[in-house]
Amino acid sequence: MELERFEGCWTALVTPFTPSGELDLQGLGRNVLYQIEGGAKLVPTGTTGESPTLEWEEQLRVIKEVVELAKGKGVPVMAGTGSNSTEEALKGTRGAAELGVEAVLLVDCYYNAPSTWELRTGYYEVIAGEFPSLFVTPYIIPGRSGTQLEVEDLAILHRKYRNVRSVKEATGDLERMAKTRRLLGEDFDILSGDDGLTFEMMTRSDIRAQGVVSVISNLLPGAVREMVEALAKGEVERGRELHEALSPLFDVVTVKTEEEYDGFKVPCKFRNPTPIKTIMRGLGLPAGLCRSPLGKMGPKGVAKVREAVKEAFERKREIFLPLEDFYGIKVEERLSRDEYWS
Repeated sequence: MELERFEGCWTALVTPFTPSGELDLQGLGRNVLYQIEGGAKLVPTGTTGESPTLEWEEQLRVIKEVVELAKGKGVPVMAGTGSNSTEEALKGTRGAAELGVEAVLLVDCYYNAPSTWELRTGYYEVIAGEFPSLFVTPYIIPGRSGTQLEVEDLAILHRKYRNVRSVKEATGDLERMAKTRRLLGEDFDILSGDDGLTFEMMTRSDIRAQGVVSVISNLLPGAVREMVEALAKGEVERGRELHEALSPLFDVVTVKTEEEYDGFKVPCKFRNPTPIKTIMRGLGLPAGLCRSPLGKMGPKGVAKVREAVKEAFERKREIFLPLEDFYGIKVEERLSRDEYWS
């Protein structure tokens, strides 16, 4: 296992689709090369990559494309292979391991929502035990899964299986994260699963997170990477400067609006990856629509994400230069024309 620490910027890659809803592997390849150029590490087939609507065969095609592009460039790949079925997760993990990933990201089992003891003994331990040469990263996100691996069980898991040496933390519970650091010690890596909390997680002395699995780095990998690297080196003011420049985008990973249709005003919550894909389409990057039942954002949601990009662009235009250079676009021109956002 060449990967020594889980640190820095890991991009939770979107999965681009063609207008007919098929995998856009050419677009995926362009996006991956942009990420590599920006210094990000790669996380295909997670929630941002719409794994719930990808067939296993499609997931493996995506992972294969990413691994082949990362190979030889020293860029690690952590593939999402989690499921609410241990057997399915094993199947996905076997396929990813055969393709050459360094790690897998396993979300807590959603909907059937096993207890923390069941998650550890019937899911994480089974997979970690079968793949001792593969890093296994639990992904704790109770807002989507309806359950969570508790810190105590994470500590037992880490003690029993040395290939479990990191966690993706998306609970929003900073005290839980501090408990994780306290119980699991310095030889364990905490990755933020929430772009907007990364700064606090990395600067709080009782958490000391190592990095982030980022959604917004699909757009600006270089800036997110530079932010977390600055914070890791103790350059807090530089990290704060970039955090503040990026914060309008961090605020629209999930978007809440009140949309009006058919004579009603209805509260809507547009979850990741709908907002980031809306931004990418608006700016002319490979993305495509989300697969059903996810779809397009309502007009107010689109306006909100467009305004967030405008604000971030006005705060620090230079962080958008790599995006413009790589994709051959002009951000200001894309933001100014309504037809790109209709």
